[in-house]
Amino acid sequence: MLRLTIFVLFTWLVVMPLDAAQNQISGLRIAPGSDKTRIVLDLSAPPQFTYFTLKNPNRLVIDLADTADTADLSVQDTGALVRRLRYSTPKNAESARIVIDLNHPSDPELFAIAPSGDYGHRLVVDLPGKSNVSGTAATSSVLIDSANNTRDRDIIVAIDAGHGGNDPGSIGPSGTYEKHITLSIAKKLGAMFDAEPGMRSVLVRSGDYYIYPTKRPEIAREKKADLLISIHADAFSQPEPRGGSVWVLSMRRADSELGRWLEKTERHSELLGGAAEVISDNASERYLAETIIGLSMDHSMSASYDLSEKVIGEMKQVTRLHKRAPQAASFAVLTAPDIPSILVEVGFISNPQEEKNLLWEEYRERLARSMFNATKRYFKQAPPDGTLWASYKERNRQHKVRSGESLSLLAQRYNVKVSSIKEANDLNNDVVRIGQVLTIPST
Repeated sequence: MLRLTIFVLFTWLVVMPLDAAQNQISGLRIAPGSDKTRIVLDLSAPPQFTYFTLKNPNRLVIDLADTADTADLSVQDTGALVRRLRYSTPKNAESARIVIDLNHPSDPELFAIAPSGDYGHRLVVDLPGKSNVSGTAATSSVLIDSANNTRDRDIIVAIDAGHGGNDPGSIGPSGTYEKHITLSIAKKLGAMFDAEPGMRSVLVRSGDYYIYPTKRPEIAREKKADLLISIHADAFSQPEPRGGSVWVLSMRRADSELGRWLEKTERHSELLGGAAEVISDNASERYLAETIIGLSMDHSMSASYDLSEKVIGEMKQVTRLHKRAPQAASFAVLTAPDIPSILVEVGFISNPQEEKNLLWEEYRERLARSMFNATKRYFKQAPPDGTLWASYKERNRQHKVRSGESLSLLAQRYNVKVSSIKEANDLNNDVVRIGQVLTIPST
């Protein structure tokens, strides 16, 4: 009897870790977009996966090694490209096989993402192709959570790589084209936003072709962008000038653009949304429309200036600054009345040393990282309404610092890390002052 008990206990100790180690699918989200559909699987451990596609009918088959197939894969709104998600017979008893039935052929891209913020391990499936979704899912690209079929939308950042196509932009002493530098940085920056939970990028120009400057903010609006970042490289007739700078729209150009929008009554609905339906063309109600559009532009310009200061603060850790304060100019790409917009000059390509720096991939990565960090800081403080980040902020608590309190004391009281409080409040050190209002992040 004793031997039997020991054998059972030994067997339990051996088998249990194997079961506990099996990967689990804890959530499923799907985001139908205008040019691709993104599916995200939340997992308890890093995924080990292989995949292949089939035709007649069109399918994507994903094999997940050492993964349970018990999670619910039903999603109500999959868009026009994806018909449904289901399980199929796996390679072996320890694996899971997921089949994505498609209405049209697609060339999928799959990649894993490590834990970040409130998210754990994820497997991302990008399916290029049109997805003409009806209703709110099409206009806001909301991710659908299979658990409760509701989820706040991502913050969308439009990234504009300056010049392109037959417009090379400025040309460096050794023949470097500005258009290639800006596109490289834009793609790196876009990848950083796409890897950040609750954020998504849109590339205004994804290849070597030209887009008119006035068309670029229109593309950002079509993509429902919350922010537009335009990337350029400066130049001068002499090689000496160097350093980066950040630009916002000048007040004079802002006033003239506002006037153009107000003259075009048919474009009011683009800015007013549902309010346009109740504002007619008589004098008093037209004045209301002008007031609303004017307030929208005032907010965009204020937000642009705030963000530009943060970008400068990050960029000075990477490169020399030509201008240490935001500059104002009449750039056409910055003229969207309803979208905060900044133009970042990453340096003087006409300076031999800066041209050499910009040809260095790690340097371009660091420049992109500086813009990414600044944008994260900005949106943590002022997340757009209806976004996932806005819901995080609503759940966070506020605490007014009293005499004798410190960050370590508050961390113990609220059961959070000191580093989490510092990050939530953009603090560079552990010093707090009496009366200071701190955001206490949710655990």
